[in-house]
Amino acid sequence: MNPSFHVFSFGCRTNQSDSAAIRRDFLGRGYREAWDWRTAGVIVVNSCTVTHRSDQQVRQLVRRFHRENGAARILVTGCYAQRDPESLSRIPGVEAVIGNTHKSDLVGIVDTTAASTLTADELADVYRQEFVKVRTMEDPAAGSPGRRVRPFVKIQDGCDAKCTYCIIPLVRGPGRSLPPEQVLAQVRELARRGFQEVVLTGIHIGTYGMHLKPRYPLDRLLAAVAETPGLARVRLSSIEPMALSRRVIELAAGNDKICPHFHICLQSGSNRILRKMLRPYDTSRFGEIVQEIRARLPQASIGTDLVVGFPGETARNHLETVRFVQAMPFTYLHVFPYSDRPGTRASAMRSKVDPRVRRQRCWELRQISAAKNRAFRRRFIGRKLPVLTLGETASGRWEGISANYIKVRFPVPVAPNRMVRVEAVGETEDGLAANPGPAVQPSRTTQATA
Repeated sequence: MNPSFHVFSFGCRTNQSDSAAIRRDFLGRGYREAWDWRTAGVIVVNSCTVTHRSDQQVRQLVRRFHRENGAARILVTGCYAQRDPESLSRIPGVEAVIGNTHKSDLVGIVDTTAASTLTADELADVYRQEFVKVRTMEDPAAGSPGRRVRPFVKIQDGCDAKCTYCIIPLVRGPGRSLPPEQVLAQVRELARRGFQEVVLTGIHIGTYGMHLKPRYPLDRLLAAVAETPGLARVRLSSIEPMALSRRVIELAAGNDKICPHFHICLQSGSNRILRKMLRPYDTSRFGEIVQEIRARLPQASIGTDLVVGFPGETARNHLETVRFVQAMPFTYLHVFPYSDRPGTRASAMRSKVDPRVRRQRCWELRQISAAKNRAFRRRFIGRKLPVLTLGETASGRWEGISANYIKVRFPVPVAPNRMVRVEAVGETEDGLAANPGPAVQPSRTTQATA
């Protein structure tokens, strides 16, 4: 009997999709999943390296796992493992460091590697190579989503952009797409298993299909996914502004199975900083895209990312960002302080912004985010919303999520993975309050050509 395993995932939705594939592989080889890592025989940490803080959190967690479950075999994979495997290999208790290039072989490596008896002075085994020859995606299939109600379907990986602050192209490799028939097979399987919503995710999903022969654009895939029998709705994860086609917006406006939720990456509201970042747009073009979404989809949630304190960002540049986001109909902001990533062009730039200044600027933008989100949510008090129930959260609350990405809290227990229609009766600190409503009938779809 193979031992139990536990997978802990950091970072983005793409990483979480990768973790689901790892779970599937473990279960397929006869392992038993341990929900509590303290009882697991194998612990996998799927790491993130987008900021210095995420690196630190990975190291701290690995040390805790070893300290509190010294008998477990600990393996670290993901983006941090790809970027700096040597540092991770020195952490006591780590048996193997498995980069993204070898992530699909992880369970096989566990099976063929004897349990380690490393001393504090010995290094873990490292499985990693460069992405030079990677041009296609592994098919992750419809893996085990664990306790997730809204499974992530990874349709694309890697990135060909040259943003000066970003380490992801170095640790994820070049852009590549999963063929549409494999994506649709995953979605059909998840719908067959009763999941009501799927989230299409990737590193740069707007480029989906550009690397396939023949090309198969994202809007065509989205239309095909929306026609999946038994699936209530499909949601897109974050997308780059210049990769968001008008056809995708039109599809969402005409098909209520496509969630009216767009997370579009801005990064800065200063054109000077956008040029230093090598972002392929200016605020004027970005604003046109956002305003078109708002005009076509008045109830849509529109979120964005901001990198604050990029090298050379002046007080005037920050004020430009503040004024721009205040003027835009955003419903929430994800605000990140700039973090030096070795190997990126920005890390070698001068005029670094003082950390205290970065923190103050982040606080200011997060206050704007909170105010915008509160105003958006209040628009729906007294109105009916279709909501997917999520069940009980880790904090002991009973929640759901609306199509336009509003968190809905229930006063009584609700079963997860049910589509219900509710009336919002009030406001919570981060969402809306509602009473459980009747089940929603299957969603209307418009005819679309796949």
